[in-house]
Amino acid sequence: MSVVENGLVSIVTPSYNAGQLIGRTIDAVLQQTYSKWELIVIDDCSSDDTRDVVSAYASLDSRIRLVALEKNNGAPAAPRNIGVQQARGEWVAFLDADDIWHPMKLELQLAAMLRSQVRFSCTQMSDFSDESTLTFVDPGKVGVEVVSFSRQQVKGRIPTSSVIGCRNLFLDFPFNEDARYKAVEDYHCWLRIHETVGDSIKLAYPLLSYRKVPGQISGSKTYMLERMFMVHREYPGTGRARAILFTLTHALGAIYFRILKKGL
Repeated sequence: MSVVENGLVSIVTPSYNAGQLIGRTIDAVLQQTYSKWELIVIDDCSSDDTRDVVSAYASLDSRIRLVALEKNNGAPAAPRNIGVQQARGEWVAFLDADDIWHPMKLELQLAAMLRSQVRFSCTQMSDFSDESTLTFVDPGKVGVEVVSFSRQQVKGRIPTSSVIGCRNLFLDFPFNEDARYKAVEDYHCWLRIHETVGDSIKLAYPLLSYRKVPGQISGSKTYMLERMFMVHREYPGTGRARAILFTLTHALGAIYFRILKKGL
């Protein structure tokens, strides 16, 4: 399958009790210079006003859709899978309910995919905790790097809220909804995709701003290392020794990228 120029992008946003933050995330989508998109918010049975906030936006822009789930799944894997199933576009992009995109994110990323003729891509990201610190300028010409299966094994390099891929990929390789895979279901998905379809590209510019929130599961280093070991230990063809090795390289990479560089 060749990359489709100017194709519809279905943006899948799982949400749970994100009423205070999701409006800013939706604004970032509305501000995209690439306008051929639909935003599908899969609300995982929130108990706050998330659905009201999304519904208010949807009433003003027909490209925004709310899918309200009747029971909570406890993790974003199932809502993401539902969003992919609901998607109408050739392409699916993932965006968590508290993250923010650069206004040129979709435009630049799709153009890079068209040039490289790849079915999967991501971008760099930078962390933030205070929205007032965010500024967006035209990045000019953005380079790309290659992400291979082996590089992804050594260190997770793919920020979920930066991913765009062919919808069929995510239908063929859905996120693992097993509760044990919570917080690593995305990493596991990217491994399977790269092992099967080959290399992808990563734009060498932080087109994603990742919100740091106290209490995030991804911030628990012990939990994440345990989950990372589990993923590699259970991955076909990876023995215990290699699982330990990849867990260690992941830990070292996390220290460098997330603690020292404040991004990925």
